[in-house]
Amino acid sequence: MTHDMNVIRLAFLCALVALTGCFSLSRDEPPQQHYVLGGTPLPETDASAERLAGLAIGLRQPQLAEYLETPFIVVRQGPHQLRFSEFHRWGEELAGGINRTVAAHLAARGSLDGIDVVPWAPRARHDYLIQLHLLRFEGLAPEVPTASEGAAYLLATWEIIDQQDGAVLARGTTDYRADGWTVGDYDELVALLDTGLRELSDDLIAALERHVAP
Repeated sequence: MTHDMNVIRLAFLCALVALTGCFSLSRDEPPQQHYVLGGTPLPETDASAERLAGLAIGLRQPQLAEYLETPFIVVRQGPHQLRFSEFHRWGEELAGGINRTVAAHLAARGSLDGIDVVPWAPRARHDYLIQLHLLRFEGLAPEVPTASEGAAYLLATWEIIDQQDGAVLARGTTDYRADGWTVGDYDELVALLDTGLRELSDDLIAALERHVAP
């Protein structure tokens, strides 16, 4: 009986040591950090955008490249390798964050009557809908691991659609690259991607003025 008790005590101590080791390892891991878009200053209202006064715009759910549908911030190393950062994550669904940020930039640029993002009310009526397709939204790191200078890259296509008949009134592409990103500085990367969304919004405003403004 005493022998059996000693065996049980030894097994319990071994299990306790193992658990302590696991907790120790988890404490040594870096904490997760979460980031949101929309932190860059909004642009001042442009007088030329007064031509858009009274228009109601609806932003559809952005379509993301499949590899971007993740909570991890993506960094592309070289032409083909993707790195998903375990400890640097988006603090919200990326598609929703992109829509929210673009809507804020559009609202700041002109006197639009209203800008809705999905989901909107069932009876909501818009003059035009905007559909975004995000093909690239990431950091770019050199293939050489010791190199520290990378870039931020946004590549998106978009359509402006007449809600009444579904006709596509304008199409465009926003191709934005900002060199000088310090690889590993995710605050800086998110700020640069924010600037890319501002350029995307500028392209949308310009297209609205050219193609659909009265």
